[in-house]
Amino acid sequence: MSTLTYAVHDSMTMLRRNLKHAMRYPAVSLGSAMTPILMLLLFVFAFGGSIGAGMGGGRDAYLEYLTPGVIIMGVAAGAMSTSIAICSDMTGGIINRFRTMNITRSSFMTGHVIGSVVQTMASLVLVVAFALALGFRSDASPLDWLAAVGLLTAIAFAVTWLSAALGLISKTVESASNKPLLVQFLPFLGSAFVPANSMSPGLRWFAEYQPFTPMTETLRGLLSGSEIGDNGWIALAWCGGIALVGYVWSRSLFNSTSKR
Repeated sequence: MSTLTYAVHDSMTMLRRNLKHAMRYPAVSLGSAMTPILMLLLFVFAFGGSIGAGMGGGRDAYLEYLTPGVIIMGVAAGAMSTSIAICSDMTGGIINRFRTMNITRSSFMTGHVIGSVVQTMASLVLVVAFALALGFRSDASPLDWLAAVGLLTAIAFAVTWLSAALGLISKTVESASNKPLLVQFLPFLGSAFVPANSMSPGLRWFAEYQPFTPMTETLRGLLSGSEIGDNGWIALAWCGGIALVGYVWSRSLFNSTSKR
C-alpha cells in the first residue's frame, strides 16, 4: 500500500477508537449539547419577552433570532471535550504506546479531530431538535439547510483544530478544560444573543469584527431564507484561517513532543 493509504487506514483506526470512547462516555458528548440547550431555555423564557419586545417582536420572534446563535455556541462548546481528550491521551501514557507502534504519526491528531467533529455535529442535532420543540421554525429550503450543515461542519473543523492545540499545551486535564472557555463563550460577545448595533461603541466594534458574528449572521440568513451578503465569505475565510492556525500549531506541538 502507498503512504497515503497507510495514513488513511491508521486515521480511520484512531477515529474508531475515539468514537468508541465517546459511546462509552456519552455524558461528555451530551455536555456539549446541554450548555446551548440551557442557554436557549434561560434566554427564551427568562429574558425572551423583554428582549424580543425591544427588538420589535415578542418571545417567539426572539426564539427565531436566538436559535442560530445558540447553534453556533453548540459548535464552540465542543472545543472543551476535544481539548480534554487530547490532553488525557498525552498525559496518560497511551501516546507513548502509539509511538512504539508502526502507525502513521499524523493519524493520532487526525482521528481526534474528525471524531470530535462527528460528536459535535451529533450534539447539534439535539440542539436543533430542542429548538424545534420550543417552537422554532425555519423558512430555509433544502439547499439552504445543506449549506447550513456545510457551514457548521467548517466551523466545527476549525474550532476543533484550535482546541487540539490548546489540549497539547495543557499539562493537566483540569487546565485543558479551562483553556477553551474563551472560545466557548466568544459568541456571547457577538450577535448571537442581541444585535451588535445595540451594544456600546467599544463592544460593538469588537462584536462586528470577531469571527463568530459573521458565522452567526450567515447561519441566521440561511435558516431564515434571507440574504447573507458578504457574511458568508467572511465566515468561510475565518474558518479557513482558524483551521490553518490550529493545524499548524497543533502539528508543531505534537511533533516537538514526539522528539522528546
